[in-house]
Amino acid sequence: MGNVNVSTLSMLAMVVSFLISVFFPLGLCIYMKAREHVSLKYFFLGCGTFILFAFVLEQILHIVVGMAAGDYFNEHFMVYALYGGFAAGLFEETGRYVAMKYWMKKNLNKKSAVMYGIGHGGVEAIVIGSLACISNLVTSVLLNAGQLDELLGNAAASSTLVQLVELPAWQFLLVGMERFSTVILHICLSYLVYLAVKRKKFGFYILAILIHWGIDTILVAAAQFIPTIIIEVGLLAVMLIFAWVVCKAYRNESLDIQPE
Repeated sequence: MGNVNVSTLSMLAMVVSFLISVFFPLGLCIYMKAREHVSLKYFFLGCGTFILFAFVLEQILHIVVGMAAGDYFNEHFMVYALYGGFAAGLFEETGRYVAMKYWMKKNLNKKSAVMYGIGHGGVEAIVIGSLACISNLVTSVLLNAGQLDELLGNAAASSTLVQLVELPAWQFLLVGMERFSTVILHICLSYLVYLAVKRKKFGFYILAILIHWGIDTILVAAAQFIPTIIIEVGLLAVMLIFAWVVCKAYRNESLDIQPE
């Protein structure tokens, strides 16, 4: 196979996605701390809760279910999409509910709920989005330097490397776009769960699970039939509408307590 190189424009797109994945949530966190005077502990609580419920407890379920299901999910993709979406919604929204009801307790207010949501979505963006960008960047630099030529003889490795070369530069921007949309989603869902706890209306918690389940399921299923760019643009549009609705409710919220 001849020389292959990842374009400078593609690597620049990877850098942009990395910056969005890291500095969008961190920027929101700094704003809430500096302008709204919200304690950073709620940001870190959101980070920790996500790690516990999504990266630990949910993964334990996936291991158990995966062992029991065997090849069933491979043969029934829609069932897999429904299961995966429901598991994500159940564990993450339950994590939010537990954190706000038991760990935030009397300090729970709409501002601390938003800060929690920034941490919840932010750690996912930083861990998943930024690491993917860093991995692609490092691989691209090594590939362009000719240090991965020996891997081009391996079919699986070669396919992955050639993808970095052949994908158009704009496609690497989709990582940042997805993380941007996801952080917005987590903030909005955190507000819904805040309402469930604050107003003692369990239906908001159920609604948060259903929204999370629906979005995750649709994204996984749609990826099999619809171009990625359409999915990501559609997700961003839906998240902006969701954010607009939540912002209106946030501004009109009267059931609140003063921050610490």
